[in-house]
Amino acid sequence: MKAGGLKRRVLLQGGSIALMLGVHQIARGASILAVRVWPAADYTRVTIESDTRLSSQQLVVGSPPRLAVDIEGIDLNPELRELVGKIKPGDPYINGLRVGQNAPKVVRIVFDLKQAVVPQVFSLAPVAAYKHRLVLDLYPEQAIDPMEALIAERLRDAPRAGSSSGSAVAGIAPSPAPSSAPAVDPLGELMAQQSMRPGPPAPPPPVTSGPDRPPVLVVPAPPPPVVGTAPVRPVPPPPPAARGGTATASRTDRIIIVALDPGHGGEDPGATGPSGTREKDIVLQVAFRLRDRINAGSVSGNPMRAFLTRDADFFVPLGVRVQKARRVQADLFVSIHADAFTTPAARGASVFALSQSGASSSAARWMANKENDADKVGGVNVGGHEAQVQRALLDMSTTAQINDSLKLGGAMLGEIKGIGARLHKGQVEQAGFAVLKAPDIPSVLVETAFISNPEEEANLRRADYQENLADALMRGIQRYFAQNPPLARSRQL
Repeated sequence: MKAGGLKRRVLLQGGSIALMLGVHQIARGASILAVRVWPAADYTRVTIESDTRLSSQQLVVGSPPRLAVDIEGIDLNPELRELVGKIKPGDPYINGLRVGQNAPKVVRIVFDLKQAVVPQVFSLAPVAAYKHRLVLDLYPEQAIDPMEALIAERLRDAPRAGSSSGSAVAGIAPSPAPSSAPAVDPLGELMAQQSMRPGPPAPPPPVTSGPDRPPVLVVPAPPPPVVGTAPVRPVPPPPPAARGGTATASRTDRIIIVALDPGHGGEDPGATGPSGTREKDIVLQVAFRLRDRINAGSVSGNPMRAFLTRDADFFVPLGVRVQKARRVQADLFVSIHADAFTTPAARGASVFALSQSGASSSAARWMANKENDADKVGGVNVGGHEAQVQRALLDMSTTAQINDSLKLGGAMLGEIKGIGARLHKGQVEQAGFAVLKAPDIPSVLVETAFISNPEEEANLRRADYQENLADALMRGIQRYFAQNPPLARSRQL
């Protein structure tokens, strides 16, 4: 009996200890694991990662503009205090922030804003390497128009674009001497109107201290990651056989716009190589190099212009990437990636086009599924209306678009092979990539290499290899336009 009573007593004590631990865990609330800030011209994202789902309320205050966010069920900890130092002077929307314990188990974050914003606050379930995330997206009241951004960029580069240097860099005949009748350029006309507009008002001075405002710590922004610094080289012209008809026969009276889509970004790092190289950094560097070649080029005497769906380290949802390309009425869409596989043995470059009838191989299907998960990793606020818009947009595709995409992909694949790069597959593959579903734009996705392969990761980090890739992609674009001249049309601006 004594032994039985002792055993019951031990069990009861153990149960009491377990119950006490459970109460402590509940009282402790969520643990903040990390905080991250992603400033960009499009919007600024603030992410708070925790081990359990966070509940929050927010209030927007004007004059001066501020945003107060109350996070419930937590205590102020060092991770949350780190948010103060993560706000950079160049952030377009956040001037500074204050964080404090507003009430028991309630932490308040007050953002001092540079302009009025429309905040979107939402939660994300655990995915990939992330636990629960509370996301605060600060969008401007007036959404940035991709076309106006493209115009502003071209206006900044106008003196350089007008110089004679680099006119033959693109590998296509330089623009002919201006004739007495000026060419029709609707984009140029809009640019002229844009240049006459008054500039934006100066941002309000930073609020540093006051009776109700503790000092805001500001840390200088670190330089962006740079992989290689080799200068842009002239691109060799394509073989004469690939040039097609004469410049006169294929002349178009408009700017040729190529949308470049560096994959991933921000919360979504993409694939990571054995040495820690992040896909999102590599593909942005390749896109910058290709952008320089496109901006220095022309098609049958008409200037080319590159438009980037992202030009910094921030996340862009797949549907928004397509919308941006359509908004600027791009003639081509090139999505740039450097993916990984489950084993380091996989290697070689690939080019993909959209498929309406299933993937061309199991590997293509696997790749498409992996890329289509970018929205889950990067974090999309999918409300009812947004979900309907995304589904409608990403369900649109045409046979003509796919056929043109296959031609573009074939030209690019041939040029990549020409620089001595290993190919994963010798032909353009097809699968249901969400980012390729623009119904009116020939679109391809280029996997430059497998970043999970140690040798190919090392290549992707080299400046000369990035230069060669950009050369090959540019020649592929040239070859496509030589055989498929863009139609002359006025842009609906």
